[in-house]
Amino acid sequence: MNRERPMSPRPAVRRPALLASALTAAVLLTGCGADIETDTKADAEVKVRRCGESVPYTVPERAVAYEGGSADKLFSLGLTDHVLGYVMPPANPPVSESPWAAEYAKVKMLSDDLLNKELVVSHKSDLVVAGWNSGFSDQRGITPEILDRLGIQSFMHTESCFNYPGFPEKTAPFDGLYTDLERLGRIFRVEDRATDVVGALKERVDKVSSAAPKTDPLPVFLYDSGTDQPFTAGSQVPPNDIIRTAGARNIFDGLDERWTQVNWEAVTRAAPEVIIILDYGDQPAKEKIDFLRKSPRTSELPAVRKNQFFVLDYNEGISGPRNIDGLEKFASYLTSLKR
Repeated sequence: MNRERPMSPRPAVRRPALLASALTAAVLLTGCGADIETDTKADAEVKVRRCGESVPYTVPERAVAYEGGSADKLFSLGLTDHVLGYVMPPANPPVSESPWAAEYAKVKMLSDDLLNKELVVSHKSDLVVAGWNSGFSDQRGITPEILDRLGIQSFMHTESCFNYPGFPEKTAPFDGLYTDLERLGRIFRVEDRATDVVGALKERVDKVSSAAPKTDPLPVFLYDSGTDQPFTAGSQVPPNDIIRTAGARNIFDGLDERWTQVNWEAVTRAAPEVIIILDYGDQPAKEKIDFLRKSPRTSELPAVRKNQFFVLDYNEGISGPRNIDGLEKFASYLTSLKR
């Protein structure tokens, strides 16, 4: 994905480099591989929740990760030696932009398409990490239930369990991130490492939260895609927590949904002062900003008139450790605005 900047006149788009704390965390988290027990305890099963059900796991040796969020979670725990490879569809930015770029280089890129059962089986994977309707899919014939029958373990992002049939689980998105890291820590027997990683992320979140404004939150609209009707973030995906923790308000935080479609009339009524542009491969941020400027339905929105656009990297918007990078950047951007 090319992360292009709009040409002059420039909107107030901020793309600062990763904050020093984020870089430091990445170095600390990947400086050495996690030590996995090699005795009989590692071969024994441990029960860990997969969404709302408790399932048995043995320590995986050939994990497949779908998209950057899944791979980042594994790499942040020092589990590179247990990752066979990753599946990275075009929406994802280049892995070279990741804080864990060196870890991506040590494993295989298995496909640049959507996750499918044939790929998993042919590579003899023993764990698939993905989300419900984000990797796992009834329509494409790859679900945890199907993999169970094939003897292949699966792990689902807690954030995506909101609408998982039969075993739903609802949690705030950041809490879902922490839960995932802790559960993966149990599966791979690296609980202490997971505790350290989660603790470091929580410290960064607390630092942003303590400095955030406590009154008069700016209304924010996240624009994912769509021209006839916009696709946006409800309350059950990470951008909602990013916006809220930074001291602003998602104009669609009342929607008990994940990624969802709304109408432009609702956006107009909410009069957002800031628009977050979710930036990914096949729909770059520049094109979305140009559309918002030119469309008669959006050109007079306060955020558009004031050129107050913030670009959120795709992997900062889906569940993964980079959510906290996105939070820190967005909080810094809000601080820079004249109010």
